[in-house]
Amino acid sequence: MSREGHQGDAAPAEEVTPGEAPGEAPARAPEVAHAHPAAALRKAAVGRRGTADPVRALMHRHRELCERAVDPLEIAAGLEAHGVTDRTAARYRDVFSLAEELFARVPAVAGEPVAAGPAPARDVTTRAAWSLRALLPGAACLATLVALGLTDGVLGGDARLALASAGALLALTGLALTLRTGPLSAREGAGSSGAAALGVCWLLGYVLYGDDLLHQVLSGGPEGPWTLTPAPLLGLAVAVAPAAWCAHLFALAAHRRLHGSHALEEFGAGVRPLLFGVVALFACALAALLCLARLGFGTGGSPAGAAALGMLLLLARLLTVHGFPEPAATGIAAACAMEAAAPALILAGRLPGLHAAARPVDALIEAAGPGAVPVLACGTAAFGLLITAVLALSRASAHAAP
Repeated sequence: MSREGHQGDAAPAEEVTPGEAPGEAPARAPEVAHAHPAAALRKAAVGRRGTADPVRALMHRHRELCERAVDPLEIAAGLEAHGVTDRTAARYRDVFSLAEELFARVPAVAGEPVAAGPAPARDVTTRAAWSLRALLPGAACLATLVALGLTDGVLGGDARLALASAGALLALTGLALTLRTGPLSAREGAGSSGAAALGVCWLLGYVLYGDDLLHQVLSGGPEGPWTLTPAPLLGLAVAVAPAAWCAHLFALAAHRRLHGSHALEEFGAGVRPLLFGVVALFACALAALLCLARLGFGTGGSPAGAAALGMLLLLARLLTVHGFPEPAATGIAAACAMEAAAPALILAGRLPGLHAAARPVDALIEAAGPGAVPVLACGTAAFGLLITAVLALSRASAHAAP
């Protein structure tokens, strides 16, 4: 990324900073230097110390970062990602002040001019586009369930299976489009892994069939066929749209907080309440959608388990979007393992000498029903990802431009 567009058409200054060797790159444009008077004063002070200048050491170590940054905030995020903290930069007050110093001293590299920000009308068009894409999974699921209800007793089994398969394919296509563009899209090279995608498929499949599977395993099965519980899945599919908007609001608020902060600790203290607020907002929207789906399409399934799964998927996606796909995949894998362990332990308890293996699952189901299994599995994983998100997403480097 080039900074030519950021600096405008001003010609670079010809003077060489005191203490710099002849032949080094010229200083930044006077307009940039004047925009940061404190940095200019520190520059003059440290320049007289010659080779003992600590800023020059950082400047050479992170020269590529400084040359390609479009503003000091990008340098601050990069320095934090490389382990430079407010304590490390204490002699310059904080990392943001050090970033302004480096931004003023390192010239920009020649390159493509930075494009101007989109016009307000373009912003509205863009938001409307990804909002419509985020509505596709829920619309496809709703249309499929309505069509299956209207054709009950009219179409044969094969025709209904084809109709359900077409609806599922359309919903998955809409979900893929939503995750590829818009606020739920990940940075380049930081997308979800294949294992994480398979884990999500397992978790969604458990929403549909998990409760009946446990019932049949407990009664001596499984014998099949399993009873479908579509209401929780419909609520989750419709919740993709509020999830996209919550991710957009969090990114927008964090970016504004980044511009208004003067230290990394100040930024982190401001972002953490934003994260909790976004998570709470999505939880309220998800609960309302699950209740509506339950009213319209029956009381089967576990709404609490679906709510826990929705929170898990939101936190996993937020971490992936901001460059942390590994903990997101770990949380999804942990939830899958716990859900798969429940029927596996029950089946293992039938073997001679392994009766004790099934007792924890039997006690849990007896106390709270089969729906307690996804609540425990997804809820525990979501809580772990929430702690990870509080630590990871309160860093400035998590919100740097890709």
